[in-house]
Amino acid sequence: MQIDIYDFDKTIVPFDSGSLFCLYCAVHYPWVIICLPVILIAGILMLCRAVSFTNFKKTCFMFVPLIPLEKAVKGFWDRHENETHKWFFERKRPCVIISASPDFLLEEIAKRLHFDYLISTRHSRKTGVIIGENCRDGEKVRRFNEQFENAEVIDVYSDSLKHDKPIFSLAKGQCYHIVNGKPIPFEFDEVYGV
Repeated sequence: MQIDIYDFDKTIVPFDSGSLFCLYCAVHYPWVIICLPVILIAGILMLCRAVSFTNFKKTCFMFVPLIPLEKAVKGFWDRHENETHKWFFERKRPCVIISASPDFLLEEIAKRLHFDYLISTRHSRKTGVIIGENCRDGEKVRRFNEQFENAEVIDVYSDSLKHDKPIFSLAKGQCYHIVNGKPIPFEFDEVYGV
């Protein structure tokens, strides 16, 4: 089977969906700000390298038990679905979206935009805590290989040359760096070396 891989945040949409969802919830469910001191402390500890990014991210969605999650997710995508980059709708092959954003957030937009496959960071819908590893960097490839043993990756799209080298390395066709919402083709070896 031939497929294309897409990152999601700042690739298919022009924003980081997890961060924007946190802001959306703070506006629509203002009582979630009681979680802010813990999130800020975790952020400082991450910047000081006392905790990992994954451990920091475990605190970011601790407000989930305080909101009507399904309603919040639908409201969020009702507001932001139309910001999807138009070029995404011109895809030629089945798509695998691989993202570090929470599964509870992306499953709704996956239905709306008709993703063929979605791989994202698993979170508890009751607590908001990450289950397993954050789906970024090499974890994206590990999760992809776990699900798609015999797939041939043709094109790969992402906004992050820094973090998505592992998925770019899978492309047999073309790599696309998303810059200002537009896919810019590049050769893997020219950017990363042999």
